[in-house]
Amino acid sequence: MEKKNYKPRLIDNLVEAYLKTFGALCIEGPKWCGKTWTSSFHCNSEIMIGNPEGNFQNRQLAELSPSLVLEGDIPRLIDEWQEVPQLWDAVRYKVDQTGEKGQFILTGSATPNHKGILHSGAGRIAKLRMRPMSLYESGGSSGSVSLQDVCKGKIEPKVLGEVDLRQIIDFIIRGGWPANQETDLKQAAYLPIQYINAVLDDDVYRIDNVKRNRRKMELLLRSLARNEATTVTNKKLKNDMKEIDDEDVDVETVASYLDIFKRLFLTDNQKPYDTKLRSSVRVKQAEKRHLSDPSLAAALLRATPEMLLGDLNTLGFLFESLCERDLKIYAETFGAELYHYQDYNNNEMDAVISLPDGSWCGFEIKLGANQIDAAAENLLKIKEEIRKEGGKEPASLCVICGLSNAAYKRPDGVLVVPITALKN
Repeated sequence: MEKKNYKPRLIDNLVEAYLKTFGALCIEGPKWCGKTWTSSFHCNSEIMIGNPEGNFQNRQLAELSPSLVLEGDIPRLIDEWQEVPQLWDAVRYKVDQTGEKGQFILTGSATPNHKGILHSGAGRIAKLRMRPMSLYESGGSSGSVSLQDVCKGKIEPKVLGEVDLRQIIDFIIRGGWPANQETDLKQAAYLPIQYINAVLDDDVYRIDNVKRNRRKMELLLRSLARNEATTVTNKKLKNDMKEIDDEDVDVETVASYLDIFKRLFLTDNQKPYDTKLRSSVRVKQAEKRHLSDPSLAAALLRATPEMLLGDLNTLGFLFESLCERDLKIYAETFGAELYHYQDYNNNEMDAVISLPDGSWCGFEIKLGANQIDAAAENLLKIKEEIRKEGGKEPASLCVICGLSNAAYKRPDGVLVVPITALKN
């Protein structure tokens, strides 16, 4: 690709930092999120293992002589390395031999099983998770408010432009796919559908050459879409499939399919958080379910803009998913992690950002500005309960809003930020 045409991604700085630290870097993530574009931008030579030219001659060459395809100017890109798992050990061995930093970038849209891989690559090959574009990267956010500042309780009051509900719906249906940003919305809606079909028709089998029931996998994906941004259990997913789609599966099958979706980076769940590091809440509470982009959930629900305008409850869950995708992307650029909070008294915060210094910040996500007061009240209530129990209080509290036209600090100390103004 022409490097001058490259659209910068927030992960770029992390890629550069990792190349200076490790012998090789593996960038993982869902198909079509931009892994190859970004990796190619940072490399001086490349080989595409999945290239079909010459009857897949690159893959054949890699299978016959893995070390041969490693030859080239460094950093060297090895795209879709999981097609030939032996490449992992070949890269690890080459890194050990030379001791140089930043020799290779491997990209993969699936995590293979360990067959054919003898060494983990620990200390030699670092891993980075890449996601679809955030609103700031795609141009949907002005970037006038820094999440890092918000986590420190700092905000400069700003009056921003009005946001239309249809614009939010556009962001959801279009998704964060780089190739989908300049197309008409009607055409953009086709890409997530084709993504799902490609995964079910091809990738699910190729990951381990096991044939699975396509219909059941698709119905499970639909159930995940219906339960997007919730902590639904595997058993409830099973029951949901039975009740809505009249398809009965056992819980073990649901678990095995979910593992496949995870290995294909089709899901990107949000782990639970508790203010006490050794609390059982971290392990006993469920993860919040997410597909890797809200556009996938919208596609599985067959949601059109008109349908979402008429179903604000569903739109609210998809909006929450959009925001949590972006919060995760932004937070990871400064070493923070995204969680959700749910205690045994059923107190919930939509999102928690845990910072490297041990401090944390609580977030509520609301589509309409009329919900800000109730959201702020909930955040303050949970903060007070944590204080009474001797837990670590949040460094800041914030309401992320869809239709607010201003960023500001309320008299009670809670920050309010439109998602269309946020960046890392």
